[in-house]
Amino acid sequence: MISKRLRIGIAGFGAVGKIRFDVLIQNKELEIVSVSDQNIESRLDLQPNIRKYKDFEVMISHEKLDVLFIALPNYLAAKATILALNKKMHVFCEKPPARNPLEFKKVVEVAKSNPDLKLMYGFNHRYHPSVKKAMAIISSRELGDILNMRGEYGKSAIIKFDQNEWRAKREFAGGGILLDQGIHLLDLMRYFGEDFSLVNSVVKNSYWNYEVEDNAYALMQTNNGIVALFHSSATLWRHSFRLEIGLTKGSILLSGILSSTKSYGNETIKLTKANPEKSGEPEETTYAFLEDTSWSEETNMFIESVQNGIQIESGNLEEARKTLELVYRIYKSDGDWNKKFFIEKDF
Repeated sequence: MISKRLRIGIAGFGAVGKIRFDVLIQNKELEIVSVSDQNIESRLDLQPNIRKYKDFEVMISHEKLDVLFIALPNYLAAKATILALNKKMHVFCEKPPARNPLEFKKVVEVAKSNPDLKLMYGFNHRYHPSVKKAMAIISSRELGDILNMRGEYGKSAIIKFDQNEWRAKREFAGGGILLDQGIHLLDLMRYFGEDFSLVNSVVKNSYWNYEVEDNAYALMQTNNGIVALFHSSATLWRHSFRLEIGLTKGSILLSGILSSTKSYGNETIKLTKANPEKSGEPEETTYAFLEDTSWSEETNMFIESVQNGIQIESGNLEEARKTLELVYRIYKSDGDWNKKFFIEKDF
C-alpha cells in the first residue's frame, strides 16, 4: 500500500492529456510534477511549479515519478509505456495500446517483468453512465441472455484527417477510424458479450484514399452464438454512436454519448421488455444522462489501484491485448486489405 503523495507526470498535453490533468489536479493526494508536449511553450495555463518538457523521453529520464499518464500519438504510446515501466513508474496509457499486436507484445514482456507496477489503458466508454446501467441490467439477467449486437460509431466530415496529419499515415497511426475510434465500440461488444471466435470483414479507404481505412464493417460471432454487426466510419457526415443489444426477454439501445464537443447528441438508454405472448407494443423505458463522469471515475479508479494495490479489472493488460487483437483480426479477415497493407507482419 502506498501512503505517500504520488508524484505524477503527463506525457502529451493535447485535448485528452488536458482532460486527465483537470481530473488529477483536483486530488490533493497527488502532485503533478511535470508535463511534456511538443508545443509546451504554448501551454500558458500550467502552474509555474510544474516542470515543462518538449520531449517525453527526457522527462521520463530526468523525473522521479510514481505515475505516468500517457496521451501521445499512437506511434509513441508503446515506447513511452516501456520507458516508464523500466523506470519503475505505474502507467496509465490512452487507447490504442500500440499500433499493432506485434508492437504490443514488447509492452507485455516488460509489464510481466514488473508485476508490482500497475498498467491500465484508457477505454473510458466503459465508465459512461449509460454503459454502466446497461451492464447492470445484463448482469442481473432481467432481460435474459444476449442474442445479438449491432453497433455504429462514426465521425462527421469535419475531422482532423488529412494527408499532413499523422492519423492519415499508417506508419504513425497503425490504422484509421477502426483503430482510432472503432476500438471503443469493439471493446464494449467484448465487455457486454464474449470474445469473438469468428470474424468476417470488409475494410475500405475508398473516400479519403489515405493509407488508413475510412470504413470498417464486420460480422462476428462468439462460441456461444452471439452475433454482432459492427461499423466504424469516417464518412457518416455526422458524429454518431449507437449500440443495440438484443436479448431473449427484450433489448437495450444505447444512443449518443456525452463528450466535450456535445456532437454525439444526448446520451440515452432505451430498455424494451418483450411481450411475445400478447398483442400490443412492448414495454419501453428511456433514461437520459446529463453528466459525463467517465473520465473522473476511470482516472480515480486507477489512482486508487496504485495507492491500495487493488487489481485492475477494466482496461488491464489482458483486456487491452484482446481488444487490440480483435481490431487486427478485422483488418486481417479482409484478404484484399491484408494483402495491400501486409497485416501479417503486425501480428
